[in-house]
Amino acid sequence: MIRSLLALLTLGCLASTTLAQEQPKPLELGSAAPMSDVLMKAVDGKEYSLASVAGPKGTLVVFTCNSCPWAKAWQERVAAIGNAAAKRGVGAIAINANDPGRNPEDGFEEMARRAKSLGFTFPYAVDATSDLARGFGASSTPEAFLFDAKGLLVYHGTIDDNAREPKAVKQRWLRQAVDAVAAGRTVATAETKAMGCSIKFRAKS
Repeated sequence: MIRSLLALLTLGCLASTTLAQEQPKPLELGSAAPMSDVLMKAVDGKEYSLASVAGPKGTLVVFTCNSCPWAKAWQERVAAIGNAAAKRGVGAIAINANDPGRNPEDGFEEMARRAKSLGFTFPYAVDATSDLARGFGASSTPEAFLFDAKGLLVYHGTIDDNAREPKAVKQRWLRQAVDAVAAGRTVATAETKAMGCSIKFRAKS
């Protein structure tokens, strides 16, 4: 199933399924979020940091974008999970670290349209230097990082086991992890392979 999924989505993401030259090491489980006080502009015109969106029970951070076929395939589920998380005391934020100079579809105006059409009730913000993504060791869109009430990473990876066919999903890893954090339970599956397009990092200044 994974092989067929890769084949189908690669058609729309041919140049992106290979990881970018930057291959940062992902944040380790049990770690605190890096750069939690860095402010990022969101599509509602406000600025947010990871610290400012943290919920009393945890925080969900999803690196995503507008252009990647994988991100598009999962975008409704990301919206639903993030909206539900916020109602249960788990703060949520979606972050776009892609350089819009490499693909105009990843620009701010399209971010605003996408967030509105998907009904985001949580911030969709710009990582204007891509440094936050680098700090997390994020490499794909989408890629999820979930922190518990103590601010420690308890889940990292993909959304579920079937990007293309929502009704065929058997393993809802991110949703189950958020459910566990909201209930104060241990996350059963703490890490999965993030699958998607490579993040198009902005050049380092």
